[in-house]
Amino acid sequence: MRSDSAASLTAQAPAFSARGAQALASLPAPQKPASRAERLNALSSQVFDVLVIGGGVTGCGIARDAALRGLRVALVEREDFASGTSSRSSRLVHGGVRYLEHGHLGLVFESSIERYRLLRLAPHLVRPLAFVWPTYKGARLPRWKLAVGLKLYDALALFRNVRGSRALSAQRVREEIPGLRTEELTGGARYYDAATDDARLTLANALSASEAGATLLNHASVSGLVIEEGRAKGATVVDALTGRELNVRARVVVSATGPWSDEIRKLDSKDNAPAVRGSKGVHIAVPRARLPTPDDTALTVLSGVDGRVMFILPAEHHTIIGTTETVTHAHPSEVRASVSDVDYLLASANGFFPDARLVREDVVSAWAGIRPLVASAYSGGGDANSASREHAIHASPSGVLAISGGKLTTYRVMASDMVNAIEKALAVPHQKALTGSLPLPGGEFSSFDDEVAAAKAEVGRQDVARHLVRAYGRRWRLVWELTRERPELAEPLAPGLPYVRAEALHGVTHEFVHTLDDLLVRRLKVAFETRDLGRAAARVAAADIAPLLGWSPEDIERQLADYSRHVERLFGIDPA
Repeated sequence: MRSDSAASLTAQAPAFSARGAQALASLPAPQKPASRAERLNALSSQVFDVLVIGGGVTGCGIARDAALRGLRVALVEREDFASGTSSRSSRLVHGGVRYLEHGHLGLVFESSIERYRLLRLAPHLVRPLAFVWPTYKGARLPRWKLAVGLKLYDALALFRNVRGSRALSAQRVREEIPGLRTEELTGGARYYDAATDDARLTLANALSASEAGATLLNHASVSGLVIEEGRAKGATVVDALTGRELNVRARVVVSATGPWSDEIRKLDSKDNAPAVRGSKGVHIAVPRARLPTPDDTALTVLSGVDGRVMFILPAEHHTIIGTTETVTHAHPSEVRASVSDVDYLLASANGFFPDARLVREDVVSAWAGIRPLVASAYSGGGDANSASREHAIHASPSGVLAISGGKLTTYRVMASDMVNAIEKALAVPHQKALTGSLPLPGGEFSSFDDEVAAAKAEVGRQDVARHLVRAYGRRWRLVWELTRERPELAEPLAPGLPYVRAEALHGVTHEFVHTLDDLLVRRLKVAFETRDLGRAAARVAAADIAPLLGWSPEDIERQLADYSRHVERLFGIDPA
């Protein structure tokens, strides 16, 4: 019988440090963010030390780090926090075992250290996950070579992973993964990484930045830079919700815009050579009943179609299959999965689970994101799969600091490097970053299981209790408190899923929710997990949050139509 159950793995995740607890105690108790009107006024009336353009995980990480070092910080995001690549990932915090094959040992080392940190600092959002990697006769990666590679993987993590890797016999692999193809199976291995909620990890950084004094505004796009004497001194920002235009002034401007980096760069540079090249990654979700996988175990495989590394991941009621990796020139706001992408992922999964016989109709949702890789990472004619995930910081002619490359797992290091560069540009004394020791909001507990037990005692349902703790950590109580005066808010947003109506109200009052897609695509995963892409849940949520946002009945219908168009754009499947 296996001993590495989800509960036992979680119990072994390292607790946050004493320094983090001490730093946490010095911060004020969490409060509701300032109103949007107050934040707009703050942006137009102050001079900030730094203006961050871009609200993905890197931008929010930069804002958090800088605010915790005492800098006056503003951040604007054209759509919503994590609305781009940061909500369309494999939802993994991992060392990058596949990068070993391309010799990116430094990146694997850095990623492994960050995985260890995030398991301590965000135990609700980042949780241990076991992976089984089966090996087959004639495959390009034999069992012995995999075992050697995983021992190197353990060593690069300084043997501080949740557990070390272990070779598995063919019989053990069959026991671990029922339904797996056994023909020519030679064995395999088990190793460990971590799963996350990518959008909520981004949001946690935004909330922490706000609580440390940063002024953040989503749904606010940059239309131009404020240039004085050849130097960037801020940006012209347009509020998408009101149409109001304002100048946000700052001593340093930072671009953390991922796939949109070249658009911002062109605002003050005549250099048309791209600094970023996009790599499209597509994932699909199918019902767990169609592709059963253990709750606490993912699968790493080499696709039988082209031999690239891909994952089959457990996700509550669904199984996620991904990812593709192809160079794309699509605009970041228009990138979607194609029929060929979906067919590739289905064929790859069917190759390992022949009895599943997955077809297109089994796909609940499909989504695509663009990895913003440094253009120079392709030097030598390499493809997207082998391109380095190292990050780079560049200064434009007007002094705009831009960061590109990197990956979700290393966002905190990227942010720290950028804030070091900001301090240098400001000519201020260097302050040590607190982000390596300070828990993210909600992560201030030592036992995930104990927190779920406390939630279960209040909530009454195990699935809802687990979801609330995973999403909000210790702050789940703020959500559930809303049901005391209004018991109907304990009702589900979508049948069969653990999301409750109280989360919609909490999203508006505490989590910068201004639209239905903010709520149902990123704060919650309803759109990813329902065949109607959350349209029915949107009507329920709209009625609940309309009074908070001042929506009239006509506004509600417009919002519902906007939501329907948005999810079709995001999750629709292109024919080619």
